[in-house]
Amino acid sequence: MKFRLKKITSRKAFIIYVAVSILITVSSVYILSNLITDLTEKANDEVSERNFMKKQEFLSQEFSKFLEHENRVKHVLKISQQEDLAANLKVLSSVQSINFLVVDNWFQINDNKIQFGTDSISDAVKKDAAAFILKNKNTAHFSAVIPQGKDWVWRIYFKLNSKNTIVRYGYDINLRKLRDYFSNIDKSKSATNYAFIFDKSGRCIYHPDSTFIGKDIYKVSSTRPLDTIFTKKQDYVKRVTMSEFLKLDVIRFTKRLDLKNSHWFVCVNVPKFSMDENVEVIKKYSTWIYSITTVMLLLIFYLFSYANRRAYREKGIAIKEKNRLLVENEKIIKEKALIQLQQLKEQMNPHFLFNSLNSLYMLIGSDIKVAQKFTLNLSRIYRYLIDPPEENIVPLKDELLFIEKYIFLQQTRFKEELFFSIEIEDQAALEKHIPYLALQTVVENAIKHNAATQENPLTTKILIQTNQVIISNNLQTKSSAEPSTKFGLNYLKSIYNYYSKTDFKTSEKDGNFVCILPLISIHS
Repeated sequence: MKFRLKKITSRKAFIIYVAVSILITVSSVYILSNLITDLTEKANDEVSERNFMKKQEFLSQEFSKFLEHENRVKHVLKISQQEDLAANLKVLSSVQSINFLVVDNWFQINDNKIQFGTDSISDAVKKDAAAFILKNKNTAHFSAVIPQGKDWVWRIYFKLNSKNTIVRYGYDINLRKLRDYFSNIDKSKSATNYAFIFDKSGRCIYHPDSTFIGKDIYKVSSTRPLDTIFTKKQDYVKRVTMSEFLKLDVIRFTKRLDLKNSHWFVCVNVPKFSMDENVEVIKKYSTWIYSITTVMLLLIFYLFSYANRRAYREKGIAIKEKNRLLVENEKIIKEKALIQLQQLKEQMNPHFLFNSLNSLYMLIGSDIKVAQKFTLNLSRIYRYLIDPPEENIVPLKDELLFIEKYIFLQQTRFKEELFFSIEIEDQAALEKHIPYLALQTVVENAIKHNAATQENPLTTKILIQTNQVIISNNLQTKSSAEPSTKFGLNYLKSIYNYYSKTDFKTSEKDGNFVCILPLISIHS
């Protein structure tokens, strides 16, 4: 009787214990689910803002590319003699005319006859160009959207003055063709959002629907002039409104477009229903969790006692299996690292080819000997690039010969804006190995992310020590630097991880950026 009473009491205690455990667990799940829902809503807001920032940065960069032609004209004006200037500008204009977005271009030297990039320019365009120059003779820069027949064009015009010579240069970009161009290069971003651009008067410059181009965006959409007024704390306006394009509610971000000599705005629109759907899915999953948790707890208690009995019997087998899995896991990690390194190596594509060809073009007309040496170094560089090593590492002496040729190309291009020095403390270190393109990756990053002028040159020092190479440069961060992908540094880090090297480091100290590249010893 006592045994039975004790057994019943134990059973009641166990039931109470299970009930309390279930209650606590379900309550915890309920609280956590609400927290997850709140965090999801916050995360959705952050995702939409990140998408907005990426979109507007992308559009700013793409539109800014069309303004880079002014620098080319400046360069031609700087290097050309008076008698060669017209011919050089004619060549430059002809090259620009190849771009299908540029419908016409023209230039005038002093008050001479206006010249055009192609001979097939219509009389109407010639007359329009002459009237425009006459009206804007004293205008330094002009960037605006104007009608041209049935289409709209973005007209870019600038006046340059050098050596008592005035060059007036203008070109038109067809906005409908520009829209088609963006549709092709921006397909990956258009799936979750879309953007349009308009000027301070409300004139639509770019829109995924070409019928909106040239129209007053304030009349054809819910965008208001008030949306272009920003506070000191926040440089954009965010609100929920009806999309004129998608015909549904969107989260609309309006921000000033970062574009030289313009007063334009960009609106990025993110569908609101996609954000709300995420929250609703979380709520639905939370309800499922409540029900499933109760069933699972009961099942867990049952399985726990069963699993506990088997645990001791299988402990010995589990230890052996664990050791085997550890060995296999290490092998898989090594194989995965090799695959990642191969993929990274195949993606390493130098970005300086276009600039090198431009520099070579300028050298051919000014210094034949330097141009010949430049061409020889460029060919040797690409011979090195198209034959990468299978093991992802090369002798330091080979990498050093390569970087010397690369530095020659950069110094030829930038002249007195760049200074390089190479110091070898230990000659024996040249026989050790270093990741393929390691020196070029660090030097290229320095040039890419730092400003360099004759007054404030960029100075890069390469110091070769017994077990490492130290590369340092003075920090002169560009005001409008490109966003860093850190692809090159990740590539180097992956190689060093594969060779179990943990002392690869980058740091900023005393106004300098410092990169430490450990040397790798290969034992034959």
